[in-house]
Amino acid sequence: MLKMTQCLNQKRFELFFKYTTACFAWGVFILLAAILISLIVESWQSIQHFGISFLWDNEWDPVQNQYGALVPIIGTLITSFLALFIAVPISFGIAVFITELSPEWLKRPIGTAVEMLAAIPSIIYGMWGLFVFVPLFQEYIQPVLIEHLGDLPLLNLLFAGAPFGIGLFTAGLVLAIMIIPFIASMMRDVFGVVPPMLKESAYGLGSTKWEVLWKVVLPYTKTGLIGSIMLGFGRALGETMAVTFVIGNAFQLPQSLFSPSTSISSAIANEFNEAAGLQKSALIELGLLLFLITTVVLAISRLMILRMQRKEGKR
Repeated sequence: MLKMTQCLNQKRFELFFKYTTACFAWGVFILLAAILISLIVESWQSIQHFGISFLWDNEWDPVQNQYGALVPIIGTLITSFLALFIAVPISFGIAVFITELSPEWLKRPIGTAVEMLAAIPSIIYGMWGLFVFVPLFQEYIQPVLIEHLGDLPLLNLLFAGAPFGIGLFTAGLVLAIMIIPFIASMMRDVFGVVPPMLKESAYGLGSTKWEVLWKVVLPYTKTGLIGSIMLGFGRALGETMAVTFVIGNAFQLPQSLFSPSTSISSAIANEFNEAAGLQKSALIELGLLLFLITTVVLAISRLMILRMQRKEGKR
């Protein structure tokens, strides 16, 4: 009788635990749905007024109540892709050095330094970028790039204009510095799960460190690497304060990477406090677009990972 009572209590506890954890899991979907619905409701005035043309209109004039999302969308995508272009090779090098090349006594200090960079608030990166990096960039780096690359075919589309210091390139560079610790930490953890026996077998066959990395470590961890890169990209898309300090906050289509512009998050941060009516609704619609862009990016990353896993299963 006592055993039956204990078994019954155990089953009740297991059912309680199962349904409690299920509620937590479903709570994530409920929260996402609530955020999406609230964004749609609050931006409905702008959606009705501007329609689909909101996406490609580059006019943003609060005086005339004319708003378009093209400039913030372009600024967000350019700065995020630029940050990814800079951050991924550096993060990969950091992760490879920590896991494969660094002496044991150096691994922990470097890992701690990377984690400390990740813990710095974004507003600190923005202040550092504005007061330290922008003057140096304006005086020493931009003039050199403009002088030597501004007249070359194709490159003059990227490196042209006046050396303001602030702009898309500066924002992308600050973003890259911000996401490097996140991507490097995830890559380091991914490289750490490679079974030592696989690497030792390759070394035993006479492989070099580069061959082990290229033919053993990367194939084994490629799905995790894609996931870490896309998560870093999602972080760059939604960054606000650091970008607001250094992007220039100008609602104009960029002529080059050195042009001041704006992003979705910086536009919302700058204007939302004083916005009302149609302007507030348009800013919330910008937030809705950022939500959808981030969702699409994460969905694409999951599809890429699933496709790679299926290909691995067919071999």
